[in-house]
Amino acid sequence: MDGSISKGDTARFMATEAEYEVAEVGILRLQQMPVKTVETGSVGYMVAGIKNVSEVKVGDTITLAKNPAATPIKGFQEVKPMVFAGIYPVDTEDFEELRDSLEKLKLNDASLIYQPETSAALGYGFRAGFLGMLHMEIIQERLEREFEMSVITTVPNVGYKAILTDGEEIEINSPSDLPETTRLKELMEPYIKAQVITKADFIGRVMELCIEKRGRFVNQVYLTTDRVEIAFELPLAEVVFDFFDKLKTISRGYASFDYELMGFLPSKLVKLDIMLNGDQVDALSALIHRDKAFDWGKKICQKLKELIPRQQYEVAIQAAIGSKVIARETVKAIRKDVTAKCYGGDITRKRKLLEKQKAGKKRMRQVGSVEVPQSAFHAVLKLD
Repeated sequence: MDGSISKGDTARFMATEAEYEVAEVGILRLQQMPVKTVETGSVGYMVAGIKNVSEVKVGDTITLAKNPAATPIKGFQEVKPMVFAGIYPVDTEDFEELRDSLEKLKLNDASLIYQPETSAALGYGFRAGFLGMLHMEIIQERLEREFEMSVITTVPNVGYKAILTDGEEIEINSPSDLPETTRLKELMEPYIKAQVITKADFIGRVMELCIEKRGRFVNQVYLTTDRVEIAFELPLAEVVFDFFDKLKTISRGYASFDYELMGFLPSKLVKLDIMLNGDQVDALSALIHRDKAFDWGKKICQKLKELIPRQQYEVAIQAAIGSKVIARETVKAIRKDVTAKCYGGDITRKRKLLEKQKAGKKRMRQVGSVEVPQSAFHAVLKLD
């Protein structure tokens, strides 16, 4: 834009206020060519001792520390993640290796954001922010292919806002961040304005899908006699899962979809907890609309019943909102036939053995822990 930068100058990155001494500058002539000074209008490069990649943002303004610009060049916006999910190593000993892998991925993917977090069920891992479900799948695939990391991804969710009773506004990126209900005044979720262009034959099906996803109809415009544009306001949380796939299915691939963020609007959201024998599995918790909580909870409980292996004691799978249980499934215990060796004799002999077994199972349940298989976390992502 203006000015020049030379070797030995101290450069300031205006978005992060980080300062570095310039070790080398140069211009690009199909290869790097070091020069003393890069003037206005040159396409060049700069080398500095930058240790932390997160201090350099794409689109940032670099200015001199001794003669700074008053304001950065307009147009810079930080990349904001839309979908949040937990990434955990299958083997807890691989935590440091996963950290290194994510750092290397961030070098050529500026939109990946992550921070450490712990889970009672999955151990140490990271809370990561993605641009969408496709971006999340790409990161997971790259971790497996390039770094040979087997990871578990938790249920994805979008970022919400909570307004507390004292007027403070906080960001909620995972269900565990949700404050106590006594401190909570209102929950807000991000909405998008969606435009769907489709053939006139599929208008009814597209509208049905949008209304099913809690959409609000805005308008529709006929572009030609056979093509129509439908505008809807939709919660982002409903779009990130399977909206696009369903839209393509019902329109036989003819519908195109575009959206822009509108902002945050108040919503009836609740935290749905999944419990195994009374112990909460925080990796399966989700913030969900109150009207859909019962169906979602029931489906997760039924899926977990299929996937959790049977133990020598009963396993109770429950979905709860606060202290109220809304769905329950039970994995029956494996029973050994303890009376097999009892031939004849008084019935009290059999009863004594069965009572002894019953007492043993009760004791085992108090100390027994249930291991949630990795397939359970993947299955939740594919719940319809």
